[in-house]
Amino acid sequence: MATSEERLKILQMIQDGKISPADGAKLLEALARGSGRGVPGRPAADDGRFLRVRVTDMFSGRNKVTVNLPLSLVSAGLGIASKYVPGVQEEELMDAIRSGMTGKVVDVQDEEGGDHVEIYIE
Repeated sequence: MATSEERLKILQMIQDGKISPADGAKLLEALARGSGRGVPGRPAADDGRFLRVRVTDMFSGRNKVTVNLPLSLVSAGLGIASKYVPGVQEEELMDAIRSGMTGKVVDVQDEEGGDHVEIYIE
C-alpha cells in the first residue's frame, strides 16, 4: 500500500521539475498498484530495497540529481530514467534486481557533458 510520504515525494519531484507531470502520474499509478508477490526463491520487489540513482557534476563534485526509488516502482522509474541516461540496459538492471544483487550496478561518466551517473541497489 502506498504511503502518504511516498506520494508526497513524487509530487515534490514534479513540483521541483525533476520529473514531468506525466512521469509523476506513472509513478503514482505504479505506487497505487503495488508490487507483485515475487517468485519463490527470489526476493520480492517490495522487500524494502531501493534503487538509488545519483548524478554528480564531474567538475564541481556537486550532486545534480539524487533519486531513491523503492524497488516496487523500478519498472516505472526505468522508463523515466532511460530518457535521461542513454544506454541504460533496462533488462540487465531488472535481472540484477530479480537476482537479489546489491551494490553499484551502473557507473557511467559522460566526459563531454560532465556528468557522473551511479546506480545502486540497496
